[in-house]
Amino acid sequence: MALGRKFSHRTFWPEVFASGANRLQYVGELCRYLVNAPVHPLEREHKVQEAWGNGLRPDVWEKFRQRFQIPTIHELYAATDGAGNTFNQNRNSFTRDAIALRGLLWNFWNGGSEVRVKIDPDTEDFVRGGNGFLQLSGVGEPGEVLHRVEPEMKDAVFRGYYKNEAATDKRWLRDAFAPGDLWFRSGDMMRQDADGRVFFVDRLGDTFRWRSENVSTNEVADVIGSFPEIDECNVYGVSVPNADGRCGCAAIVLSAGVSPDTMDLVGLAQYATDRLPRYAVPLFLRTKSALSYTGTFKIQKGQAKREGVDPAIIAQVASKDRLFWLPPGAKAYEPFNSEHWQSLKSGSVKL
Repeated sequence: MALGRKFSHRTFWPEVFASGANRLQYVGELCRYLVNAPVHPLEREHKVQEAWGNGLRPDVWEKFRQRFQIPTIHELYAATDGAGNTFNQNRNSFTRDAIALRGLLWNFWNGGSEVRVKIDPDTEDFVRGGNGFLQLSGVGEPGEVLHRVEPEMKDAVFRGYYKNEAATDKRWLRDAFAPGDLWFRSGDMMRQDADGRVFFVDRLGDTFRWRSENVSTNEVADVIGSFPEIDECNVYGVSVPNADGRCGCAAIVLSAGVSPDTMDLVGLAQYATDRLPRYAVPLFLRTKSALSYTGTFKIQKGQAKREGVDPAIIAQVASKDRLFWLPPGAKAYEPFNSEHWQSLKSGSVKL
């Protein structure tokens, strides 16, 4: 095993080449950094046959494979404080973008121990049926993943968060499908299609509701992030005056050579509306020089959601950021300013 002291796209491929590694590990958005980096003379001069990790998004998956000529991608899903895991050994287009493939044998052995259930994204409450029990998600329908736990095995499965009993209690759910049953909450939304492919949708709390529809931030970001002029994209729901729910906002990092003044606002609007349901199209754009990431290359959304799209707040916290919006009936994104914000507050313009 060879360990780099610190990740950098400038030193990554020289280190891979020098080590002679035939496998590499990725996490979070590391692969996006590599795909967006300039071509390196050693990026194909390596022995890597497999990439292992988690968090490889669909808009990067095949670009990463093709550009760096890595035949096999092992996408994993697990968590230190989790009760289940998945594994996808991907070599072709069938299981691309998935975190697992479920067939007859898996369903026979594990089908009763892992379920996906319907969640109200606004309240994050479970949707219960007339009998008071939870409702399972259908084929292709996102739901929070729950894992069945025998009550006597509770402490062996998850001993809890250190000195945080309240947070520990939130991970447990009783009386989900029968009196006295016990389930562990993953906090993650997934969906399974008719072929048994399982896809990660969102972390619970990232999904938002707009026009009475549930919107997955990750799935929208995969579409917007694949627009040719955009390198990185972070989608989140923002509150706007005189509107129920939250509408979509996409914080974007533009590709080299593209600026807020030269980006194709018509093309981006058309690209989004052609590929997304109308309710999922981000109504706001926020251009940034860089997105905020955690130490494990996961996008931070909390601060951006709190800042919203009030031009006065954006000017105060990030004066170089630019705001754009897609006004009702418009076919192109347009600059968004304080006058537009006031028109939303007064109700003279409604989204």
